[in-house]
Amino acid sequence: MVAIKEIKRHETHAVTVGNVTVGGGAPVVVQSMTNTDTADVDKTFEQVKNLFLAGSEIVRVTVNNDEAAIGVAKLRERLNKEGLAVPMVGCFHYNGHTLLNDHPELASSLDKYRINPGNVGFGKKRDTQFEQMIEKAIEYKKAVRIGVNWGSLDQALALKMMDENAKRDTPWPSDAVMRETLVQSALISAQQAENIGLPKNKIILSAKVSRVQDLIAVYQALAERSNYALHVGLTEAGMASKGIIATALGEGILLQQGIGDTIRASLTPEPNGDRTLEVKVCQEILQSLNIRSFMPEVSACPGCGRTTSTFFQELAQDIQRYLEVKMPVWKSQYTGVESMKVAVMGCIVNGPGESKHADIGISLPGTGESPVAPVFIDGKKAHTLRGEKIAQDFQKLVEEYVERRYG
Repeated sequence: MVAIKEIKRHETHAVTVGNVTVGGGAPVVVQSMTNTDTADVDKTFEQVKNLFLAGSEIVRVTVNNDEAAIGVAKLRERLNKEGLAVPMVGCFHYNGHTLLNDHPELASSLDKYRINPGNVGFGKKRDTQFEQMIEKAIEYKKAVRIGVNWGSLDQALALKMMDENAKRDTPWPSDAVMRETLVQSALISAQQAENIGLPKNKIILSAKVSRVQDLIAVYQALAERSNYALHVGLTEAGMASKGIIATALGEGILLQQGIGDTIRASLTPEPNGDRTLEVKVCQEILQSLNIRSFMPEVSACPGCGRTTSTFFQELAQDIQRYLEVKMPVWKSQYTGVESMKVAVMGCIVNGPGESKHADIGISLPGTGESPVAPVFIDGKKAHTLRGEKIAQDFQKLVEEYVERRYG
């Protein structure tokens, strides 16, 4: 028997962020971040709303000045008024201690504070300002993500690590020193937060890099050395297919190893592009690994010389769009519908077989084949469609199947 190895999750402490649980065996959480000026409450509200409705279970916003701090409180008020229970994370750099102290409504409106140990402060001020932020988290009972980034490493720690490395009989490569610095920065800062009084079940760690192999190595080390909840993401992943592929590889390998409690796809959007793409990428990574289900899955033929017509491509596209439109309604009516498998195939070679493996599938005629399309339901041939309304007829059959099976 050929068996698939069950994914054994890395055991971590459960952290509550708003109404969402991260870690502790809870489902892996999808996260995203706005790219609007947080002081512009209208634009930020629309983007947070769109990300949340697309499936982002936690949304992070930039808090970089007084105007943004005031905007967060207004944003929370508006979200509550619209009935949108969106857990919000404030992303702080350099002046977070000041903003949290000067704006109590900011401190209370956020569900989690993101602190970068490399950007909290410099010299003697670093520990004091870090402590001030942790104390605010304790006061308001908020979670904290200690988010280390290789683009903004703690310089004092980095210099110390390089000096120690220079004294080794066989010095490590510079990349290895960088990775170890990232890991130690996260763990040292987490221990410092605990010493101040923040409990482990309020701490999430992340260590962001932009290369896949570095990402895997760093998170494997964090998982080996701690039980903090882990937020996984490839920072500055890039645009389009490059960013998607790199993110899917890095996060997918770690998730397969059971590492990661919340994930994000940090994709560079195209001008005026759809920010929700990063949410869809995360959902598809989790669904492809059979970790979570978000949408009925459509298997579609890639096409070859047997399928010179574009009809099956158009049908596959129509079915995908149809499912995306129907899912908001179906989710509230039909338990389990997100795990449904649909097949849209293009010829007789693999069409019937693939359709039998799906919950409901259609095998369209290829070039020169008889102009009929058998439909298979639960592994058995149930209908044969003909004519110019095959797409509409198949959608109707899908609708009937959903009502019958999941109703």
